[in-house]
Amino acid sequence: MELEILKKVGLSEGETKIYGALLDLGNSPINKIHEKTGIDRRNIYDILNKLIERGLVIYTDENKKRTFNLSNPKKIISYLEEKKESINNIEEEISQILPNIIEKYDSSKEEIGSEVFRGANGIKAVWEDMLSYKEIKWIGSGNYVPNKFPLFFVNWNKRRNKKKIQSFHLFREEIRGKLIKDVGHAKFLPKEFSGNPTVTAIYGNKVVQFLFGDTLFAFVIESEGLAENYRSYHKYLWKISKK
Repeated sequence: MELEILKKVGLSEGETKIYGALLDLGNSPINKIHEKTGIDRRNIYDILNKLIERGLVIYTDENKKRTFNLSNPKKIISYLEEKKESINNIEEEISQILPNIIEKYDSSKEEIGSEVFRGANGIKAVWEDMLSYKEIKWIGSGNYVPNKFPLFFVNWNKRRNKKKIQSFHLFREEIRGKLIKDVGHAKFLPKEFSGNPTVTAIYGNKVVQFLFGDTLFAFVIESEGLAENYRSYHKYLWKISKK
């Protein structure tokens, strides 16, 4: 499959090679990626970290062994959003190869999956993914993304409203009086729920744990049963929380 177009998005030659290798190999350790690409192992680590920060690659640790895989290829489009002014024509080309990438990705996708995202682009990639679902429920909202990435949030929220995606926020009490207009339905959790800057989001069959401290981090678990349980938690908290 021709992936040279990814270089026009901003990926380096090495990043493009590793993206293509993971598309062919699926979940793989460093040694398999090295065998597939011929890239020096030390450089592979640097390239993978860049792809992880952009939300294009994920990793898992199991039995003291780290393996790498592609995140949902649709996140390529979310990465384009920040570059859209200069690469509008490139987005159309990416969309042409995307169905083939998604088809190959879906053929090996596990029923229950987890994804790890780091950095600003990783957080934004998760938010872009939310726009593919009809409803988002939040526990512990604190205006973190609007404050850290105001231009991104304004654009994202316009698209959410255009798609008529419902958003149900359980905000921290300290946000009372500081709400941004038109964020969706809102209530305030009891003061006891205030603490570290962490937020839970539930959408589709996915549950996300966000960390908005010095390190930006998102851990996504896709599980119908887990999402159903978290919706029950949200429903209970919604009943006891105040407007």
